[in-house]
Amino acid sequence: MDEVFCRDNVNPALSLTTQVSSILILSHVFQIFLKPLGQHAPVAQILAGFILGPSVLSRSPQIYSFFFENFVVDFYESLALFSRIIIMFLIGLETDVSYILRHWGPTSIVACCGCLICSVLATAIAFFVYEETGSRGSRVMLALVLTVILANAASPIVFRLVADLKFATTDFGRLAICSSLIVDMYAMFILIIITGAKYKETFLTWVLKGFCSVLLLAGVVVFTTYLANWLNHRNRNQKNLKAVEVMLICAVIIFAAMTLETMGFSSIIACFIMGSMFPRGGKSGRTLLTVLTYMVHNFIFPIYFGYTGFRADITYLNKLKNVGIVLMVILSSIGGKIIGTLVACHYLKTPLKEGILLAFLLNMKGHVDLLTLTSAMLNNELTSLVFYNLMLIAIVISSLVSSMLVSFLVKRESETIGVKHIPLEYLSPMKELIVLACVHSPHPVPTMVQLVVSLRGSQDVPITPYLMHLVELPEKPEDGSPYHKHQEDEFSDDEDHGADDAVEINEAVDVFTADTKTVFHQVKNVSPYLSMFQDVCELANDICASIIILPFHKHQRIDGKLEKDKEAIRITNQKVLRHAQCSVAVLIDRGHNAIASQVAGSEPLQRVATLFFGGPDDREALGLSKRLSTHDHMILTIIRFLPTSTKEVNKGLTVSHKGDDVLVAAVNNGTEIEGADRTALNNFYHR
Repeated sequence: MDEVFCRDNVNPALSLTTQVSSILILSHVFQIFLKPLGQHAPVAQILAGFILGPSVLSRSPQIYSFFFENFVVDFYESLALFSRIIIMFLIGLETDVSYILRHWGPTSIVACCGCLICSVLATAIAFFVYEETGSRGSRVMLALVLTVILANAASPIVFRLVADLKFATTDFGRLAICSSLIVDMYAMFILIIITGAKYKETFLTWVLKGFCSVLLLAGVVVFTTYLANWLNHRNRNQKNLKAVEVMLICAVIIFAAMTLETMGFSSIIACFIMGSMFPRGGKSGRTLLTVLTYMVHNFIFPIYFGYTGFRADITYLNKLKNVGIVLMVILSSIGGKIIGTLVACHYLKTPLKEGILLAFLLNMKGHVDLLTLTSAMLNNELTSLVFYNLMLIAIVISSLVSSMLVSFLVKRESETIGVKHIPLEYLSPMKELIVLACVHSPHPVPTMVQLVVSLRGSQDVPITPYLMHLVELPEKPEDGSPYHKHQEDEFSDDEDHGADDAVEINEAVDVFTADTKTVFHQVKNVSPYLSMFQDVCELANDICASIIILPFHKHQRIDGKLEKDKEAIRITNQKVLRHAQCSVAVLIDRGHNAIASQVAGSEPLQRVATLFFGGPDDREALGLSKRLSTHDHMILTIIRFLPTSTKEVNKGLTVSHKGDDVLVAAVNNGTEIEGADRTALNNFYHR
C-alpha cells in the first residue's frame, strides 16, 4: 500500500523537471570526456538518456516508478512534440532553400537510392521479424514501420552533427542536410499512411483534410510574412524584437502545428516549410534565429536526444534471438544506406570517402522513427511489446554507432573532408562565393555591403555574405564589481558594447536586404583587440569563407584627408592577413557611394579599375575582378604594369621595416611568376 501511495502522488512536473535536469547534467559530463576522443554533442546526449533510462539507472524500482508513471509519459510525449516543432522550424530558418532548388537532382538521387534499398531490405526481413517477435496485427503495417526505421535519416541529428563538425556550409554538408530532409519527407509519407489507418475514413475525406491542411499552411506562411514585416517597421529604432513579440510569432507557429496534429497529420514537414518561408531579412528573422539557436542548441537538443536514449530498454536483450533481431535491423539499415548511397555517389562521381561518410550521416535515427513506432502501437496496428522495445534499442544503438563513426571518419579524413579553400584565382565566377565582411562601426557598412552585393555579379550566381560586427571588450571596471554585470544583454538596447552602433548597422543591412534581396548573416563578436583576429579567422574557417574583407584603419575626413583610427585596428588587420587561411582584402572607404541604398537593378554604371603588377596577390585580385565583370552595371578595366626590362624585376628591393609593419612580403621567383601572371591574364582575356 505504501508503494501504491507513493506512485499515485508523484508530481508529473517534478518528475519531468528532474529528468530534464539529469539529462542536461549527464550530457555535459559525457561531452567533457568524449570531446577529446572526437565525439560530439548528440553522442553524449543520447548516452545520457540511455544511462538514465531503464537500461541502467531506472532498473531500480524506485527510480523507474518515479520516471515512468503513465501520466508522466504523456508529459514526455508533449515535450517531445513541442521540441520537434521548434527544431524543425529552426532547421527551416537556417536551411538554404535556394541550394535545394539548384541541386534538387543530386540530393533527390542520393535520398531515393538509400530509401529504395532500405525499403527492399525492410520488406525482405518483415516476415521473419513478425514471426520471431510474436507480433499480432497487420504484416503490411509492420513492414511499413520497418521501412521507416531502416530508411529514415533524422535531419535534426544530421543538421547538428554537420554543424559541430564544421562543414555545414560546404557542398558536402549541404548535400547531407538536404538529402536527410528529403528522406524525412519519405518517412513522413509512410507515417501518414500508418496514422490514417486509425481513423478508418474514406479516401475523399482524407483528400479534403489534406487540402485544408495545405490551405492552413499557406495561410500561416502569408500571415507570418506580413507579421514579420509589420514588426520590422514597428521596431525600427530597436536592435531586436521584444520578448513578447518573439513569443507571439512562436505562438502562431505552435498553434498551426498543433492544429495539423489534431487533424491527423504530423507537423514536422509543415514546421520546416514555415521556417524556410519565414522572412530572413530584418529584425524578426534575425531575432528569431538568435533566440531559437541558443535555446535549441543548449536546451532542446540535449533534452530531445536524451529522450531518444531514455526510452531504450536493453533488458529485452535477454535472449539470443532478440539480440539477433536487433543486429539484423541495424546491419540492414547501415548496409542499405551504404549500398544505396554509394550507387548514387558513383553516378554523381562523388569520391568514395565522402560517399561512405554520407551513408553513415544518413543512417542517423530519431524523431520520425519513434513517432512511427508509437503511432503503430497506439492505433493497435502492432501489439507486440517485444517488437516495440527491440526496435527502440535498434534505433538508439544505430544512432550511437553512426554518430561515433561519423566523428571518427571526419577526424581521420580531416584533410580531404571539411574546409577546402579554393583561391579566387581558380574559383569560377559561376560558383558560390562565401564572403566574411568585418566592421568596427556603422560608417563603412553601406560601402562594405554595396561591395559585397556587387561581388554577386550575375543575378543567377549564389553568394553567402556574413557581416561580423567587431566590438572591443572593455577592461574590467575599476569599482571591482563583477564583470558580468557590465556585459551587454543580447536583446537590450543599451549603449554598452556597441549596442547603439548595432542599431545603425542593422538598419543599413536591412535597407540593402529589402532592395537587393541579398540576405546577410550577421554575427557580433565582443573580444579584446589582442585576440580579435583569432575570432575572425575561426569564423572564416567555420563558414569556409572564400574571402575576408576588412575595413581600413583610417577614415576619410570632410576635407578629404585620411585620419588614423585606433592603432589596434591596424594591428588586427595585420594579424588577420598573416593568419587567415583564405584570401583577405582591405576596403578603404572614400565616401564615393553617394546613393548607398539603391536597388541593384537601378544603380548607375560604375567603372572599376584593377591594377595588375604581378604575383599571387594580384592574381587573387584578378580572380575577384571576374566577379565584378559579370555584374550588369560594372565596367571593368585591367591595367597591367610591365617593367622596362625583365632583368630588373625586383632588383635592389630591400625591406628595412619591422616585421609588424610589413603587410605583404614580395618574393621573386623570376620566370615562374611571369608565366603564372601571363596564364592568368590570358585565361581572363579569353574567358
